[in-house]
Amino acid sequence: MKKSRNFFRVGFLALTLALMLFLTGCTNGLTDTTTDIVGEELNDIVETADDAGVFETLLAAAEEAGLVDALKAEGPLTVFAPNDEAFEQFLIDMEMEASDLLADPRLANVLKYHVVPGKVMSTDLSDGMKADTLLNPQQIEISINEGVFLNEDIEVITPDVEASNGVIHVIDGVLWPNDIVETAIDADDFNILVDAVVEAELVDALKGPGLFTVFAPNDQAFGNLITDLGSKEALLELENLGSILLYHVVSGQVMAEDVLGLDGEDVETLSGEDILISIDNEKVFINSLSEVIITDIQTLNGVIHVIDRVLLPQD
Repeated sequence: MKKSRNFFRVGFLALTLALMLFLTGCTNGLTDTTTDIVGEELNDIVETADDAGVFETLLAAAEEAGLVDALKAEGPLTVFAPNDEAFEQFLIDMEMEASDLLADPRLANVLKYHVVPGKVMSTDLSDGMKADTLLNPQQIEISINEGVFLNEDIEVITPDVEASNGVIHVIDGVLWPNDIVETAIDADDFNILVDAVVEAELVDALKGPGLFTVFAPNDQAFGNLITDLGSKEALLELENLGSILLYHVVSGQVMAEDVLGLDGEDVETLSGEDILISIDNEKVFINSLSEVIITDIQTLNGVIHVIDRVLLPQD
């Protein structure tokens, strides 16, 4: 495939032509494209990656995940792009085949975690910076120490590959966002929920590939139930604790805009029992009692919607 090229002006201006020399240098399959041919139009992110010839796995993953159109859109976008060598090492570390990766239900979420809204050049990055991603609210942590690193150990090896709708920074590893359990722990508003999940031995299930939708009661919601039960210990000792927690989990990733289309419908949970979705004055309720107060907390393996009341099967 066509390589990106670096163009440096040499010599002196002649009567009607400027002499140009094409210096082709290759770094990880890409050259520094911050200087472009005068008058040449840049390709979009997907076309630029395709021309580079070192992003075959990334492009196959984007196509499988249905994200090609998003990466060809107007943007601008910043893509931290693992090259084929990075994906090869990732697959070895994860003990996966490429076909396993392409079939993984988490694939789209992983790729969205590599994309930052806006055009962020390397000169815009600073040590300690946290960059928002399309997998909101998951962020990438930037550190600068004799190089630019993402989440401490993934290095930017070729920066500032410009495209018509943004910029690509080539990286030497695959970024992996937090899963549902890790996201709940980091949020620091689901402490009782996390303790209950641990007590019910559901951690591994909620860290699985999924995808899952969790209607997650925050600490205040659990506090109200604990008041009724008498103590937190009484909650954690409930014989049906596991069933209660699974009553908050739906198979698949159901975003807020999808929930709005479920007004009046029963939705099966992982406990085997149904919850009722209803909408009143543009507010979403579960079983008519618990309101969804925060939506679309995206994670590696699904999405969390925060609710203000613990769901109980007898409700």
